[in-house]
Amino acid sequence: MEIRKISATEVLPVRHQVLWPDKPMSFCMVPGDEHATHYGAFVGEQLVCVASVYVQSKEARLRKFATLPEFQGQGVGSKVIAHAIKDLQAFNVSYFWCDARASALGFYQRFGMAVEGSEFEKSGVSYYKMAVHWG
Repeated sequence: MEIRKISATEVLPVRHQVLWPDKPMSFCMVPGDEHATHYGAFVGEQLVCVASVYVQSKEARLRKFATLPEFQGQGVGSKVIAHAIKDLQAFNVSYFWCDARASALGFYQRFGMAVEGSEFEKSGVSYYKMAVHWG
């Protein structure tokens, strides 16, 4: 498996297939995509996992993190997040956060992230804000 930075256009098919298959492709775009850092995990030439990180000053937000179903539970997503965190720490980012689906809290807790605030809903899905502070 190889992790590399990819374009905003390249992340869309995986985002669409995994996160919002019942919505139009345009629903999977995020304002600021053109300025974000997009990570892709490849098995051979197949893009199997994407994560997008939006940095403002010393704060970074993870959005639209998705792994193809047949590659879930194999550590691919964990390696992508660890890779992104290493990059962020090298750039002295001190606060990393995301809106985590309620079903994924345990995954983010493994990276030191903790729930901040109460449960909320977006497009019929339950979420929590999760974050980690460094430094």
